[in-house]
Order: sequence, then C-alpha cells, then structure tokens
Amino acid sequence: MPASPLPASASSSAPSSSSVLDLAPVVPVVVVRDVADAVPLARALVAGGLPAIEVTLRTPVALDAIRAIAGEVPEAVVGAGTVITPAQVDASVAAGARFLVSPGWTDVLLEAMRGSGVPYLPGVSTTSEVVALLERGVREMKFFPAQAAGGTAYLKCLSGPLPQARFCPTGGITPALAPDYLALPNVGCVGGSWMLPADAVAAKDWGRVEALARDAAALSAGVTCR
Repeated sequence: MPASPLPASASSSAPSSSSVLDLAPVVPVVVVRDVADAVPLARALVAGGLPAIEVTLRTPVALDAIRAIAGEVPEAVVGAGTVITPAQVDASVAAGARFLVSPGWTDVLLEAMRGSGVPYLPGVSTTSEVVALLERGVREMKFFPAQAAGGTAYLKCLSGPLPQARFCPTGGITPALAPDYLALPNVGCVGGSWMLPADAVAAKDWGRVEALARDAAALSAGVTCR
C-alpha cells in the first residue's frame, strides 16, 4: 500500500492516517444487496466506531452503494473489496472508493491499483506471494482466506523472516478469534462481517448493527468484549 495519506474529505471527521490498517481494529466487510441500506448501514458502523468500510463488489448495486456512502456519509472511509480487474479499479475510484482490497493479485491488477491514487491491499495466502509483493514495494496486504490459509499460527511464522510485511487478515474471523490476530506484531487490523448479521440487516435494525460495531471497535489484542 502506498505511503501517501488517505484522500481527505473537507467535511470528514474520520481519523487521519496514512494506512487503512490503522483506522480501527476491525474493517467491516459489507455485502450490500439493497442500495437503500447503504447509507444507514454505514452511519451505524461509523457511530459504533468503525470508520473504514469495505463494500465488496459482489452485487450489482455495490458501486451505487459506494457512491451513496461517499456522498452522504463523509465521516466514513469507504473502500471497494473483491476488486479483481483494472476496470473495477477505475469504476470503484470513480464511485468514490478511498481504498481498494483484492482477494489476490497479478502484476496487471497490481499496476492498476498502484496507479489508482488510493491506498490498496492486495490479497495473499502464501509466503511467496508476500515476498513477491515486498519486491514490488508493497508492504501492506490482505491475508485471505485467513482461517483456511493457516490463521494466526501462519502469520506468527511470517513475522520472523518477513517483519516488514503488515496484514489485514480476513476470512473466517469471529469476535472470539480477532484478539489473537490483533496480538500479532504484523497485524494492523482484521476484516469481518459479524457485526452485520443477515437478520439485523434484513430488519433494518441499525441500532443492533451499531452496538455490534461498538463491540468490534473495542476489541484489543488478547481481550474479547463478551
């Protein structure tokens, strides 16, 4: 991820940081199926203390959701996830995405993300992929799928030979597992969706989402909230 600061918003009260990994202990991974949910959902997450919001490009309304959050929730730092093509890079940034996340990477995708002008987290799951990114000057990455790819034991082993790499592990992480990830020296934050249970979103119970987000924001290394 480039070292330049996240794009500023004149009316934003989001934390100022050069890295998405430092905004909050948890980055919500959001799948928006109804664009009308995007703004109230984002407001609930921000109110709960989770300003960095990854909207995955898994639904037809994802770009519209990013556009709506960027336009109506300036205190959020909205990003695009599941970015796998240069066209998606361009479309996401045009919609207002302030960071990009991919499940994996190729040189073509990496160059597109590098040229986007916003921070990015390319996905890795092997040591060779990490080394290849370090060779290309990238030090911040998504570790995916975290639990299936070896979890905390794998990342702990990477911290010795590759201490310059920092990660946002995502995939299979729960509130019970998150503190163990956050305790690792090479983990800046984790990604997850547990603060967005399907029944709460379907019921538009944004108060419940905010409460779960607040619990997630309070997570720290080795300590669970409940």
